[in-house]
Amino acid sequence: MFPGKHYDEVKIGDTFSSALTVTETHLVLAAGLFGDFNPLHVDESHARESRFGGRILHGPFTSALVSAPVGMYFHGTAIAYLEHVCRFKAPVMPGDTLTTTWTIREKHDKPKHQGGIVVLSGVSRNQAGEVVAEADGKILVRSRG
Repeated sequence: MFPGKHYDEVKIGDTFSSALTVTETHLVLAAGLFGDFNPLHVDESHARESRFGGRILHGPFTSALVSAPVGMYFHGTAIAYLEHVCRFKAPVMPGDTLTTTWTIREKHDKPKHQGGIVVLSGVSRNQAGEVVAEADGKILVRSRG
């Protein structure tokens, strides 16, 4: 595991990305973890007749996959993920490969916490380049010193 970025190592405009292919396992685990067995997630026959044409991943799981690169980018340096807002633009289905790119938009020094708040915005696209989610986040990160 690579060491994460410290607050004083990142600058406004920096970007980072990560990709992951959503599998059948993600869909089944999400249903069990969340207790959400809506037929759009678990019943292929029902979902095939829906506007989506097949089963879709749960929104909260999509949001978690979108936010995961932030945790990895600040691996070991994050103090707390303070805020996450996710807007869903298109369905995510098993077999989709999501590439999420985050951009650092602002930095706010927090000397009392020996670091600062990093404000980010992210966009996640499927393998066809279609935007499936947009997100904003704030994370408190420690400095090297």
